[in-house]
Amino acid sequence: MNDNTNTSDVRGDRVVTNAQGNPLNDPFATQRVGQHGPLLMQDANLIELLAHFNRENIVERLPHAHGSGAFGYFEVTDDITDICGSAMFSKIGKRTRCLTRFSTVGGEKGSADTARDPRGFSTKFYTEEGNLDWVYNNTPVFFIRDPAKFPHFIHTQRRNPETHMKDANMFWDFLTTPENQVAIHQVMILFSDRGTPASYRTMNGYSGHTYKWSNKKGEWHYVQVHIESDQGVKNLTNEEAIKMAGENPDYCQKDLFEAIQKKKFPSWTVSIQTMTEEDAKKLPFSVFDLTKVWPHKQFPLRRVGRLVLNENPLNYFAQIEQAAFSPSTTVPYQEPSADPVLQARLFAYPDAQRYRLGPNYHQIPVNCPYASKVFNPAMRDGPMNVDGNLGSEPNYLATKNPYNFSQSSRPIQQHQEVWNGPAVPFHWATSPGDIDFVQARDLYQKVLSQQPGAQDRLAHNIGFHIASSQPEIQKRVLDMFARVDKKLANNIFKECELRKKELCRF
Repeated sequence: MNDNTNTSDVRGDRVVTNAQGNPLNDPFATQRVGQHGPLLMQDANLIELLAHFNRENIVERLPHAHGSGAFGYFEVTDDITDICGSAMFSKIGKRTRCLTRFSTVGGEKGSADTARDPRGFSTKFYTEEGNLDWVYNNTPVFFIRDPAKFPHFIHTQRRNPETHMKDANMFWDFLTTPENQVAIHQVMILFSDRGTPASYRTMNGYSGHTYKWSNKKGEWHYVQVHIESDQGVKNLTNEEAIKMAGENPDYCQKDLFEAIQKKKFPSWTVSIQTMTEEDAKKLPFSVFDLTKVWPHKQFPLRRVGRLVLNENPLNYFAQIEQAAFSPSTTVPYQEPSADPVLQARLFAYPDAQRYRLGPNYHQIPVNCPYASKVFNPAMRDGPMNVDGNLGSEPNYLATKNPYNFSQSSRPIQQHQEVWNGPAVPFHWATSPGDIDFVQARDLYQKVLSQQPGAQDRLAHNIGFHIASSQPEIQKRVLDMFARVDKKLANNIFKECELRKKELCRF
């Protein structure tokens, strides 16, 4: 039985009842005036059934609406207590139960698993110090570093408000605007083979953001997390992904569920990169820049543990659709950095869950911190409060009552970074010069060049996508990729022209 399935109020004898427990003698009979007359308002069971049906959907996530998930565990394989004092890392061999949800970003709930899109890779750890959420993606960078651009960016990746169709002009207009070309590194990844993973089991996860981890002595490091597939990384070509989207849009959901059902449990090796504050000052870019990766030669991966998914959910809605993730859900010794996009997510994500699931979303079994329990007298009441509401406990910290604060002596941020200065309206647009194109160029010239056909497929995928956009947009796309590599821009142009000829036949 899944630990997160609450069946305490379900009748064991399977007698069918209404929502109030009143047994039904015929679930399909309706009260009418005579055999063929109109229905009666007093048929409360019918009204309850229809009214509940009208309300059985909850607000769709925006973004990351379409996803799959499974339960499993994280096991410590290497000692990192010199880096992080969190209890989940306290000893080698320790296991922590977890839930991982994979998702596409831009599509609606009914969209295809194989769409060209980044993938969400979020994991909730049920630790004895409280729940911990790693809300990651399958790409190590992202499109933006100004959080105010996020709603604008997501809108351009979704549907045109006039035509209600996906729109290549909107898509590329945003990305090729000079101030937004900081996205080039992520765009290169998106249109490479990695833009269409072959399955959730065969893709990696990355924190993307920089975090701050401390040990119990108070020593701290900047940290990025890598979750690498033990099954290897496998991807689909553009044409394979399109074909699969038509034949089986739930392909990745099916693949994950059936693999676990067959006890072929997928696993990932979890590693970290660490950086000191002094190291960060020497970087050619900001440690808080979400569009940059940390060089592995300078900051090598250090293994931490293993993530294993070995248990399918028993009910998708209860355990996956209602699962709520937020980077603000953290535990002692793991803290956010000053990355502005991460800082914005600390508010936006839990607020989205309050809107989507209600203010007591943390009481839903899949989100409940059952390994640590909760005690906060000031957080009370609200709709769907189902945990007893702390009974007669005062709803504030009463002077007469004893309270324990077990972490009061734990050093937090007062000994770490020191910030001062005026409030500044800072727009972190594309930097002057070439710095925002360096890593994208390295990806093309040094990484993709070592993978047979990868450079050609990148050009094909971009050319295929821009062919339906306006000529002005196409030129802007070509100009942007020419800053990466002129050969790439020329190949994109050729692929675009070929695709336009194909479109003219229809």
